[in-house]
Amino acid sequence: MRKLFLSLLMLPMAVLATEVSSPNGQVLLCFTVEQGRPVYSLLYKGKEVIRPSHLGLELAKDKHASMGMQERDLMDGFTIKDEQTSAFDETWTPVWGETATIRNHYNEYAAVLRQQWQTNHYPSEQGKKGMWVETEERTMVIRFRVYDDGIGFRYEFPQQKNLNYFLIKEEKSEFAMTGDHKAWWLPGDYDTQEFITRTSRLSEIPSFYDEVQKERPGHASTTLISPTAVQTSLQMKTDDGLYINIHEAACLDYATMHLELDEATKVFTSHLTPDATGLKGCMQTPCTTPWRTVMVSDDARDMLSSNLILNLNEPCKIEDTSWIHPTKYCGVWWEMIVGKSSWHYTDDYPSIHLDQIDWTKVKPNGRHAANNEKVKRYIDFAAENGLQQVLVEGWNVGWEDWANRWKRDVFDFVTPYPDFDIKMLNDYAHSKGVKLLMHHETSSSTQNYERHLKDAFELMNKYGYDAVKTGYVGDIIPRGDHHYSQSMNNHYLYVVQEAAKHHIMVNAHEATRPTGICRTWPNMVGNESARGGENEAFYTNNPDHTCILPFTRLQGGPMDYTPGILETHLDTWSSNPHQVGSTLVGQLALYVTMYSPLQMAADLPENYAKYMDAFQFIRDVACDWDDSRYLEAEPGEYITVARKAKGTGNWFIGGKCAAQGHQTVLKLDFLDKGKKYDCTIYADAKDADYQKNSKAYVITKRVVKQGDVLKLKEAPGGGFAVSLIMN
Repeated sequence: MRKLFLSLLMLPMAVLATEVSSPNGQVLLCFTVEQGRPVYSLLYKGKEVIRPSHLGLELAKDKHASMGMQERDLMDGFTIKDEQTSAFDETWTPVWGETATIRNHYNEYAAVLRQQWQTNHYPSEQGKKGMWVETEERTMVIRFRVYDDGIGFRYEFPQQKNLNYFLIKEEKSEFAMTGDHKAWWLPGDYDTQEFITRTSRLSEIPSFYDEVQKERPGHASTTLISPTAVQTSLQMKTDDGLYINIHEAACLDYATMHLELDEATKVFTSHLTPDATGLKGCMQTPCTTPWRTVMVSDDARDMLSSNLILNLNEPCKIEDTSWIHPTKYCGVWWEMIVGKSSWHYTDDYPSIHLDQIDWTKVKPNGRHAANNEKVKRYIDFAAENGLQQVLVEGWNVGWEDWANRWKRDVFDFVTPYPDFDIKMLNDYAHSKGVKLLMHHETSSSTQNYERHLKDAFELMNKYGYDAVKTGYVGDIIPRGDHHYSQSMNNHYLYVVQEAAKHHIMVNAHEATRPTGICRTWPNMVGNESARGGENEAFYTNNPDHTCILPFTRLQGGPMDYTPGILETHLDTWSSNPHQVGSTLVGQLALYVTMYSPLQMAADLPENYAKYMDAFQFIRDVACDWDDSRYLEAEPGEYITVARKAKGTGNWFIGGKCAAQGHQTVLKLDFLDKGKKYDCTIYADAKDADYQKNSKAYVITKRVVKQGDVLKLKEAPGGGFAVSLIMN
């Protein structure tokens, strides 16, 4: 690590500051305490990224706290007690990922801060005479890790006499921007990320509030915060070409962070999600907050290839990970989303009491999709096409009134409907080399789910399920809590930890956005936590949507986006009038550009039968990688990625663009020297367009080698996909 330097921060009054640089010297952190308040700033290649910004926490009143303690915040009155510096460099191997290994290289600085005050003591029954004054003290550590592509910082609280239990009213971490940056953002909401991503200047964010209120997703619980609140991961670009991303890492036993913008100063301040009592956090020392992250580069590709958030999480805590595996799956799902079939079995009951119905005597509605015959067809399709698992939603009793926002005892997660023979279907799947993928929709009744969790996981173990898709549709029960509160984040982690004991992988939908916890718990193989592919059945996703998500939502972990909708006109097989917001080839590209170890072939088998030559790419593409190269990228416009399949010499390339189209020149410099590759190119046809001619595509084949160049034109809302199989 470089020697610490002393310099002057650009503050109203010059003060002494500590500088810490990244290993390559391009990122520079400055820290000081000014008039008792911690202050930091950040530079990249000499350009200011974060102006001097205050740090601290505002505490809530606690009637159980000692006199004089309950109103003393952790925001001011500090001096530097000690400074600690170190350097760290390791290379670790992820259980699954975009690359075979990941380097974790940073310089660290910890400011040990002392907060002191005087307390008056008065005579007591112990015989004290006269008043006396005692100096009280608390310690807070702010730890920074400085990487070549940004920083992470967090608050740490050692166990101590004057800080044991404390309540957080609000965290006050600031991120002072240097200008009115262009931003790609979601409105702040305590319960959902399923919004359209907006693109605007920071100053324009409040002007979208009325529009956002009208577009709130009707199928999701939603609690908008304010006209100036946005969610992380927040991607920005400065006028002089710097890309800046603000997010968080390792959000454990803590509330999810939003950002509140001061329109005049362009300062973002952290805004935590409250629980049902309105508190933002209940803490017991020793404890830490999540890391607050700032990524920066003058190359957009560096945003996508960064491992900063993963690196700020703890190493894997699962000793034997041999049962965790990347998975491609299909499922009985899309036809219900589109509206052709139903999750529920009968139409005869306005409400369901699980213990009061003899399901063998219930009249079926004839639309229930999770039936033996249909599931067997999906199993056959998976076996014939190299898909490892089949998801079945609506298999278990209770779906008739599951969406009631106040029903606590919704499902028991173990009782199948009469037309779903759980033993027969699992035996049939295993005989074909396929597994069923379990589905647990909790309807956000978390106490009910935790009460049944052991039995549910034991049922999965009994029948050979090794993965579960969980869901949290609706308002949280117990009532008044939010999806992103401290208590809910603890619930999501509890499910993942309990699943690990049963060797079960978890794919959580409607849960909080990921913050890299999949490094520590790699059985957390996927999350939704954004507006996914299912919304094509409700609203149609804008073509720039999947050119933004890798810069925002995917920063914290992979997304189960559910790509592969090749029949882009839903009215060709259902009464749904919507059309997918990309070309057919654009859907293929998502298997490479939207990284996930869990990838769904989301369309129906009968729809894939129409386009089997294009479906071949979905059959071939991997979902675990030894290497990934981001070849070109610009938020909201285009992304081109090349990935090398795990344990092979085969490469797959995906390119996705927004409504303006894109011309790509691919230099195959990353291929192995001296090797030849069978190259299959899936491209938009010349007249393709996501609105007017979305299903027009061309497939060409050739042999290529290192150094060859491919020139590909992406249609509006389109893309391309390339497989390179070493011969």
